[in-house]
Amino acid sequence: MNQAEALDHSAFYFPDSEALVDGSRRWTYAEYRRDADRFAHALTALGVKRGDRVCLFMGNCAEFPIAFYGILKVGAIAVSISSMCKVGEVEFMVANCEAEVVLVGEACQGELPSRDALPLVRHVVVVPEAGAKGAMGDVTGDAAGDAAVEVAGDVAPTPAEAPAEAGADHEFWALVCGAPAEPFETVYTDREDGAEIIYTSGTTGKPKGVVLTHGNVVSNTSSTVTECDVRPDDRLICFLPLYHSFAQNFIFNSSVRAGATLVILPRFDMDEVLRVMAEERVTRWQAVPTIYILVLGTPEAEKAFASVRYCFSAASTMPVEVARQWFERFGLKINEGYGLTESTPSAVYNHTIRHKAGTVGTPIMNVEVQIWDPQGHPLPQGQAGEIVIKGPNVMKGYYNDPVATAETLVNGWLRTGDVGVLDEEGYLSIVDRIKDMVNSAGLKIWPREVEEVLYTHEAVAECAVIGVPDAVFGESVKACIVLRPGTTVDADDVIAYCKARLAGYKAPKMVEFMDGLPKSATGKILKTELRKREDAGS
Repeated sequence: MNQAEALDHSAFYFPDSEALVDGSRRWTYAEYRRDADRFAHALTALGVKRGDRVCLFMGNCAEFPIAFYGILKVGAIAVSISSMCKVGEVEFMVANCEAEVVLVGEACQGELPSRDALPLVRHVVVVPEAGAKGAMGDVTGDAAGDAAVEVAGDVAPTPAEAPAEAGADHEFWALVCGAPAEPFETVYTDREDGAEIIYTSGTTGKPKGVVLTHGNVVSNTSSTVTECDVRPDDRLICFLPLYHSFAQNFIFNSSVRAGATLVILPRFDMDEVLRVMAEERVTRWQAVPTIYILVLGTPEAEKAFASVRYCFSAASTMPVEVARQWFERFGLKINEGYGLTESTPSAVYNHTIRHKAGTVGTPIMNVEVQIWDPQGHPLPQGQAGEIVIKGPNVMKGYYNDPVATAETLVNGWLRTGDVGVLDEEGYLSIVDRIKDMVNSAGLKIWPREVEEVLYTHEAVAECAVIGVPDAVFGESVKACIVLRPGTTVDADDVIAYCKARLAGYKAPKMVEFMDGLPKSATGKILKTELRKREDAGS
């Protein structure tokens, strides 16, 4: 079993169907497989083999899925790193997963650690921006390969001869076009072999590498295609980050399994998204509640949604009023789901068969959901407790972190840390979160990671980071700070300090300077009291 077989199958059944759209660049499924096969040959020439880790540190572009499937084809593991990460974060993840090869987007090169800091990395491959030298510009299909060879020189270079950009050993398209043109035989992998590692922040403040197996990804994408009715003639738009499990598995990998078309945008830009949707006749819209709210506030968006037949929302709970307004304006029901990176991500789906407003639906095929009390005992219907998940979608564990794995996986059950209720019909409602995690527009932010950075500031004596309500993003990060005596700093300086050391979305949006933080008798900072102050408008 290998998730890459999904690409092989779609290339066999739909060779001439459009597979990837990235601006003016387009690939059929036959061309998609051809380039993935060539990259697999190139990786093999670099010494990459089954089980090795290859990092993808780049933004959204067609090179991401091509490289992803090349990695899987050789039996290696694709490791996704957020393109918003800073050098220290990247260094930790690359070292933690023991990667030997790193693909870095041209725009991300400034945050790539020095080679001295990455002693295990043998090869760095730079991925040029679309339209740059070697990126194939505005060409399609076989002409794309010819153009890439031309810009690399009269003769396509071998991997060892590929031109090196600053901080890199190879250029992506030079590797691809210098590799053998014949099909690459996809390496057999066991269903328990790792396919992906996606990093998610943990309570310790350090990211954790979620290992998703081929069995996880095949099962979850198959469920998505079946239950969400993804068809070969569907056209899916993806502006959500491909390094995130929602976009990577629910959108991108599911589109390959269905033989559908994936329209890639580098980011969410309202005008550009609406323009591309109309031009490309997009049929499926997947987003987070924040984006639904932004679209509702945008006039004349109807044209873009004229061809859309299906809408889906995940990452955070969709407000019932927003769903009502959406249906009233566009005539489209918002299908919802629930899951997390550790469940590949889908676990529950508020489906097309019988949608139940105010819930996130029922468990997907072959998946069980229970509600547990603090002692790990199942609770009856109607009682709130921790949501736990069991099934072929549950991760193998956290890479190189047996302690966190043992805490999260209990007898095959995935402890989510979320509080929920199952009703008499088996529909799940999300009540609250057990942990202190901040959920901003579907992005998970752990306060301690932000606090660790704040404590490195010379003016900060004590701090506590909490999530506060935000009408658009659901929650925003707020830092409550006690300054050292005799020091001064303003809120903008604190925010800039964090942005220089963390991915931008993790940095505080608000800062409050306080004389002291509420504490228990033992000196523990009481974040519950800080949140109560926010709720009371203090």
